Amino acid sequence: MTDFLKEMRDKITEMLPKDIEITNVDIEGPEVVIYTKNIGRFLNDENLIKGLASHLKKRFVIRPDSSILMDPEQALVKINEIIPPEAGVERINFDVNFNEVVIEAKKLGLVIGHGGETLKRISMETGWLPRLLRTPTSNSEMMRGIRDTLIKESKDTKTLLKKVGKRIYRDQVKPTEWIRITALGGCREVGRSCLLIETPESKVMLDCGLNVASTENSFPYFNSIDFSLDQLDAVIISHCHMDHCGFLPYLFQYGFDGPVYCTTPTRDLMALLQVDYLDVLAKSAKTPPYSEKNIKDVVKHCITREYGEVTDITPDIRLTLHNAGHILGSALVHLHIGEGAHNLVYTGDMKFGYTELFEPAETRFPRLETMLIESTYGGQGDIQAPRYIGEKKLIDTILETTAKNGIVLIPTFAVGRAQEVSLIIENYARQRGWDIPVYLDGKAKEASAIHTAYPEYLKKNLQRRVLHNDSPFDANIFQMVDRTKRKEIIDQGRCVILAPAGMMNGGPVIEYFKNICEDPKNTIIFVGYQAEGALGRKIQRGVKEIALEDNGKTRGYNINMRVETVEGFSGHADINQLLGYFKKLSPRPERVLTMHGEEKKCMNLARTLSYKFRVEASAPRNLDSIRLK
Repeated sequence: MTDFLKEMRDKITEMLPKDIEITNVDIEGPEVVIYTKNIGRFLNDENLIKGLASHLKKRFVIRPDSSILMDPEQALVKINEIIPPEAGVERINFDVNFNEVVIEAKKLGLVIGHGGETLKRISMETGWLPRLLRTPTSNSEMMRGIRDTLIKESKDTKTLLKKVGKRIYRDQVKPTEWIRITALGGCREVGRSCLLIETPESKVMLDCGLNVASTENSFPYFNSIDFSLDQLDAVIISHCHMDHCGFLPYLFQYGFDGPVYCTTPTRDLMALLQVDYLDVLAKSAKTPPYSEKNIKDVVKHCITREYGEVTDITPDIRLTLHNAGHILGSALVHLHIGEGAHNLVYTGDMKFGYTELFEPAETRFPRLETMLIESTYGGQGDIQAPRYIGEKKLIDTILETTAKNGIVLIPTFAVGRAQEVSLIIENYARQRGWDIPVYLDGKAKEASAIHTAYPEYLKKNLQRRVLHNDSPFDANIFQMVDRTKRKEIIDQGRCVILAPAGMMNGGPVIEYFKNICEDPKNTIIFVGYQAEGALGRKIQRGVKEIALEDNGKTRGYNINMRVETVEGFSGHADINQLLGYFKKLSPRPERVLTMHGEEKKCMNLARTLSYKFRVEASAPRNLDSIRLK
C-alpha cells in the first residue's frame, strides 16, 4: 500500500502543472484522493482530472486542503447569499472529515447554476467542496435518518474507506489462475439469492437475500463457507428487494466489516425494507436474525456507485453497474476479473419491456463471457399479457368493485409494484377523473418519496414531471394510512388499498385481508409474482379457506371475496423478453447460468437458450460450484 501511494504521488506530481499545490494524496475506498490548496485550478479545468483518470486508470477525487476552509458559520452565511432562494435549500451541513458542504435542496439545477458557476463560486469563496442531495417531494423519515447518520458517522466512514482502500490496492500476490462461482442460494428457487465469486486473490459476494415465503429454507448456505467473514473482500447488492438484500445485516452481526457496493437508491430503499422486516417479525413475535444496529452498519459501509462507473473492488476484480429496468436503482452487475481473464454479468432481477418507471435493461457491455440470468418467468408458457390489457383489467376491476361499495385490496411490494400501480391509477385519474380514495399503507408511500429524490433513475417523461413539481406520487387521490385508522378505512368501504407485503407473507395486507375476505363484494387483485409456499400463491390458486392467527389464536377464514390476477405489471422479464434480451446482447456470452426461478423454469430457460443461441447453458443447484476459468 505504501509503495502504491508513493507511486501515485509521483505520477500525479509529474502529470499536473507545477503551480498546483498538492498537500496530500490518499486512498479512500476505491478512490485516489488529492488534497490541494488550489481547488480553483481543478474546477476551471476538468481535463486535469480526466487526464489523470485516463492515464492512470484510477478514480480520482479532488478535495480542498483544510487550511483553506472558511469557518462553517461564515461559510453558511456566504452560501446562503450565493444560492438563489427559489432553489429551495432545506439543509446545509459541513462534513469536516471530508471537507465537504452537504447541500440538500429541491431544485438542484439552481444550486449548480449555469455551467456549474454557482457551485464554483461556493468552492472558490468558502473553500468547501459542495456535495448535492435532492430533497424528496414528500417527507421520508428513512432518507432523513440515513443522511443524518452519514454526516454524524463520517469520521468512522473515512476510517473504513482507508481500510477498504488498503485491501483494494494491496499487492496482488496470487495470479488469477482460476475463477469459481458458488451458489449459496437462489438457484432453482425464488428467494435468498446469494452467490460467491472467488479467485486465488479475492472473495466477493453477489447479493445476500432471504426467502420471506419459507420457514425452512429462509437463509443462504453460509455454513458451507470455509473461510471467516473478515476474509470477504466485498458484497455487491443488485437491488433492494429482500430476497436479494434481506440477510445482509446478518453478515455485520457476525463479523463482516467490509464494503457494500450498490446504487444510492438501493442503499436507501434497502434500509427501509430491512427495518420494515424487523417490524413485521416483532409484530409476529418472531426472533429477528439481526438488529437495527446491524442495518445502520450496512448503511455506513455502503459505497454507492452510479450506472456506468468503473470501480476497482479487489486487486483483480473491477465492478460496473448498469440499469436493470426492474426497480429504482436496480443494477446488472458486470465484473471484469483479472487482466482480461474473464468477464461476467449477473442480472439480479431485470425487465426488458415497457414499464411506467424505467427504461429496459442494458444490453451492451465491453466484454462478456459468462451471464448469470434470472428465470422467474423462464417457463415455456410464461408470456405476460400486453400492457394495455393489464391496465384495462386493473381499472375495470376497481370500478366494478367500488360501484358496489366494495373494497379493492392490492398486495404490493412496497418498492416497485406499488409505484407502478400508482402511476397507472394516477394516469387514468388525470385523464378521466377519479373520486375513489386510494390508500397507501406500510412503506409504499415513503418508498414513493424516495423515488422523487432520484429522478435521474426514472424514465425521461416521469423525470420531467418530478423535476417540474408535478410528481404523480403526490397526487391528491393518494392518502397515507395511519395504522390506527385501518378499521375506519375498512368500515367506510369503497376504496382501493395498496398494502405490503406483495406475497402476503406478513405486513399490513394481512390485517386488511382478514377483515374483508369473507365479503363477496370485495376484491383482491394480485399484480406481482407469488412464490411457492406464499399465502398469496395459495389464494391465487383458489383456496377457499385459510387459517390465520388472530389475537394469538388461530382462526379459519372463508375466502368469499373476488380473486383476480392482473398480468403485465411485473418488474421481471417474461420468457419472450428474456429471449429478446439475450438476442440483443452485445457481445453474446459463451456460457449462461440460469437462476432465480422455480426449478422447471430455470431448466426450461437453460434448454431454450442452448437450443436457440447455441450457447453453453445450465441451471445450477444451490451449493454447486462452477469453475469459470
